[in-house]
Amino acid sequence: MKAARFAAVGIVAAAVLWIASGHLLPRDNAAGHAAVKPSEAPAQPLFRVAVATAKVEPHSPTLTLSGRTEADRKVAITARTGGELTELRVKRGQHVAKDEIIAVLSDDARQAQVAQAAAVVNQREAELEAKRKLIQTGALPKLNLVDLEAQSKAAAASLALAEAELKRGVVRAPWAGVITDVQAEVGGAAFSMAGKQIATLVALDPMLAVVEVSERRLSGIKLGEMAEVRLITGEVVPGRIRYVSKSASDTTRTYRVEVEMANAEGKIPDGISAEVAISLNAVPSTRVPRSALTISSGGDIGVRYVGDGDKVNFVKVQIVEDMQDTMWLAGIPDGARVIVRGQDFVRDGQVVATVDVAAESAGTVAR
Repeated sequence: MKAARFAAVGIVAAAVLWIASGHLLPRDNAAGHAAVKPSEAPAQPLFRVAVATAKVEPHSPTLTLSGRTEADRKVAITARTGGELTELRVKRGQHVAKDEIIAVLSDDARQAQVAQAAAVVNQREAELEAKRKLIQTGALPKLNLVDLEAQSKAAAASLALAEAELKRGVVRAPWAGVITDVQAEVGGAAFSMAGKQIATLVALDPMLAVVEVSERRLSGIKLGEMAEVRLITGEVVPGRIRYVSKSASDTTRTYRVEVEMANAEGKIPDGISAEVAISLNAVPSTRVPRSALTISSGGDIGVRYVGDGDKVNFVKVQIVEDMQDTMWLAGIPDGARVIVRGQDFVRDGQVVATVDVAAESAGTVAR
């Protein structure tokens, strides 16, 4: 019995000592370190953004405007005298040269009037020569000479009027072009009312591309500069700015701009839709992906870039040209690391990790 008691007491004492050792002796483990030094928690990794280095360079933005083609000259050919239309020598679509006959009116005694006026001129000249000699000899007073000369000049003027009226009976083209419409018919009275129209003549060379420009863009357009005209047919034709209006339209508040194009063969028709691309003055700007553009908390349009100490900064920009995949922006510092991916998930002043998009696309960035 005594031996059993001693064994039990020994077991109890050993258990007490083992339990007490856990409280009295320090234990060197991870949980103990964490409890002793709670402020030394592992650091969180920095947010990673993709950047591209900005390069500021002069860029000439292209202003693209929709418009139409317009003939340089267009005129309604009208009869300037009376008579019946006896000949019509043109038809729609016909090319005519300068002074080519368009139509012929009936004579209506115009030829006879010319002959009569010519006879009067001959008579007055003969009388003037005959009486001049008598005046020189003193047989007639000198005052008669002034009267005779006046009569001779009046007869010559009447002859000129008769000849001009005769010429009006033949209607000619004022310049080379294309007949786009014929309004008169043979047998009609060409002068039943003042300025009766016979045909419409259009000059196709040169051809104009006409567009309307807003007042904000007007200062960048200069006379004599080249432009590119894309017709609705798909043809692209070079042109030159020949006219910029100095007065705005009352309805649209835009300014008319004319681009002149060579059209010697007449392939460009009048009145078709066209787009005109005009290169404006060069502006120092940076080309960035369209995705880089963002909006600040204040509502300003700009980009975020990584500055000193890898901190995020925001800069307000001006859009110089908006292209299909990229944009030209003014206001970005030269050499700035522009955030092109992840800019909407960081804030100003935040420290970030960067990866260069050029190196990333080349596959040289360690993953």
